[in-house]
Amino acid sequence: MKIKVTSVYVDDQEKALRFYTEVLGFAKKSDFSNGPYRWLTVASPEEPNGTELQLALNDNPAAKTYQQAMFQQNQHAAMFYTDDVKSDYERIKSRGAEFTIPPTNVPGSTIAVLKDSCGNLIQLTQLARY
Repeated sequence: MKIKVTSVYVDDQEKALRFYTEVLGFAKKSDFSNGPYRWLTVASPEEPNGTELQLALNDNPAAKTYQQAMFQQNQHAAMFYTDDVKSDYERIKSRGAEFTIPPTNVPGSTIAVLKDSCGNLIQLTQLARY
């Protein structure tokens, strides 16, 4: 088995698409609608055929409650790995992202945490090199 798609709930799919592509640098992978439902995914340009991230609209009460509870408890909706967290931090911050934790050394890695502007916390992780 392989993981091909995972999801994050967002409060606005257009705003999420702009953030994940223009700020984080992901590429739009899928975008189609069926009535009011919109299937929207992004992928890493480094792995265009790799795992996709669905930007799922939190338009049902359970999804909205879950997303808000995760955010209030400082739980990350997603974690993205990078080879240079400090460089990505500077690049993403210069594009207007708000970080709640700047690059910080923790056991085994360096992390940074940012708000995705759509109701989620995202962790950037650079594994330590020993």
